[in-house]
Amino acid sequence: MEGKIISTENKKPVVALYGLTCCAGCQLEILDLEDELLDILGKINLVQFRMGSSAKHPGPYDICFVEGSVTNEEELAQLKELRKKSKILIALGACATTGGVNALRNGRNIEELKQTVYSDASHLRTLPEILPLKEHVSIDYELQGCPISGEEFIELLTALLTGATPQEKNYAVCVECRIKENVCLMKEGELCLGPITRAGCGARCPSVGFPCEGCWGPVPQANVTSEIEMFSQKGASFDTVVRKFRMFNASSEDFMKELKRRLNIEWL
Repeated sequence: MEGKIISTENKKPVVALYGLTCCAGCQLEILDLEDELLDILGKINLVQFRMGSSAKHPGPYDICFVEGSVTNEEELAQLKELRKKSKILIALGACATTGGVNALRNGRNIEELKQTVYSDASHLRTLPEILPLKEHVSIDYELQGCPISGEEFIELLTALLTGATPQEKNYAVCVECRIKENVCLMKEGELCLGPITRAGCGARCPSVGFPCEGCWGPVPQANVTSEIEMFSQKGASFDTVVRKFRMFNASSEDFMKELKRRLNIEWL
């Protein structure tokens, strides 16, 4: 993570949380922190948080968290304005960092989708593709997940307030599974994205018997080719693999470039 560390010597930093197109699950995760959030509120001036208050503040902000995807020109203009107003801009959750489930419409005929869902879609001004926020503006930090980890939120905010360097988890979910002594679901025949997905969730899904779906985004230098080959060896069809990889990462070039290459070659 590259970005600025904020000084808190003279005043409480002004903090805002915004949501674009999303389910607001990441903001709800923050609201559920309860006791931890009360402690943090004593150290910041939280001026904008629609899940917790109807109050609005025009900025500027020392720290601004943005959840969700940019889906239209209005949201794009809002994001660019938030970038101008914010010393530190943080992408919050899978929709903001990898496109999330919103990006599942990428590659589809948008006009056909509109007509399928709405009887009259003339009022919709939709961008042709969902991209991570960093493709639209410069982002200082990212918090992955669907939803994010409240613990990672506290860790990042605390680091920014104390002048520490935020620590990014550049290892795979498999490491967290090993720490928890989980049975490897890949060895059990499941299609698990844990080997190529960034840690930070605490192996939430594998710990209760569900294979990783990749909502924390790709681990650096993810060996996607090997993962696809392992899925193939387990009898997965190419369509199944594509659906698995696209669930949260349809806008992630790290995940998609190998799948795109294999569209033009014989499936293993």
